[in-house]
Amino acid sequence: MTAPEALHPDHDGPDQDCPDYDWLYARTRSGRARGSGAARELLDRLGAPDGQFRSIRVIGTNGKGSTCAMLEAGLLAAGLRVGRFTSPHLHAYEERIRTGSVDLAPHRTAQFIRWAKRHAPDAAFFDLTLALAAQTFAEDHVELAVMEAGVGGLSDATQALRNVAAVCITNVALDHTGVLGQTTAEIARDKAGAALPGIPLLTTATGEALAVIARVAAETGAPLYTPPTHHDLFALPHAPALAGRHQLQNAALAVATLRLLGADAGVRAALQATHPGRLERFSVGGRVILLDGAHNPHATAAVAGAVGPVDVLLFGNLARKDTHATLAPLLALAPRRVYTSPGTLATPPHALAAQYGGQAVPDMDEAVRVALALTPAGGTLLITGSLYLAGHLRAHLQRGS
Repeated sequence: MTAPEALHPDHDGPDQDCPDYDWLYARTRSGRARGSGAARELLDRLGAPDGQFRSIRVIGTNGKGSTCAMLEAGLLAAGLRVGRFTSPHLHAYEERIRTGSVDLAPHRTAQFIRWAKRHAPDAAFFDLTLALAAQTFAEDHVELAVMEAGVGGLSDATQALRNVAAVCITNVALDHTGVLGQTTAEIARDKAGAALPGIPLLTTATGEALAVIARVAAETGAPLYTPPTHHDLFALPHAPALAGRHQLQNAALAVATLRLLGADAGVRAALQATHPGRLERFSVGGRVILLDGAHNPHATAAVAGAVGPVDVLLFGNLARKDTHATLAPLLALAPRRVYTSPGTLATPPHALAAQYGGQAVPDMDEAVRVALALTPAGGTLLITGSLYLAGHLRAHLQRGS
């Protein structure tokens, strides 16, 4: 086992505090099997830092980021020292790892990358980031960390975490079918596989997914908490600050978890929490811009239900997603559409324009200018389809350009 002190080599030059993000982002799984074994090995190599704090695991198809934001705000208001691990980031890698609502300092990322290059050169990106988060939270004396799963539950690297205080499942829908399964039931079984004997399992999932989760919880011996079985636990005193009816379920899950863990004092703060890129509202030139990172059919359907008709839709997504099903709930919202390309792996915007009608503007910055020009004064522009698109254009909008 490598001593954790190896994370802190002597500083030998001004470039030592500049993280080698290119190296980190290149650590793909490269076809390796998913699971928690490699993550557990990496954590143990660091001295098992995840054993030094309690964790809340947050799992689900959508709503994980919003639920994590509400949990973080509530736990902080309850007086706890809190860590938060989420993905992906919108602007900077260090957003993924926060202590006390403050993003990780880049020099700590740089230190960890230097250690990883020597001691874990073949580890995958997500496993490395999880390990960095655990090491950070241990060093920062975090009491309770909110840990967002990447993909799935049983098959996710966060399954390696020890000292879990609660497991939360937001919802289950068809996404990542190539990894988790082809049906809702198969996906639900993987997510429910995160259940642990004697550890509370809370969920706002419904229908077939809830039935699967209930069976797995019973088989595992995990106490199950749901709105139908524990109405008072999930009851909201008022709606959350985050917009959209779908946020009511996320808020109920966060509030129930806070209450169950004795952090009732944080309920009000949880409901006041915000989260960037989730129906975030901007005003540019007398026009309203709604920005959301929805990137699968379940999420875009929720967005469509929340916003109703708009004047213009700006859409771009990754080609590995089910583009037709993701775009379908949005088409009826806007008479004018602009399609763009959030990166090299995007669905070609010209193909979208030809199939669904609208303009193709591959450059994202130019696309938002075109979309705004199409939006009448006092009108509304909806931007969605990808968290990468949301992150890039959010920075553009914050610059006021």
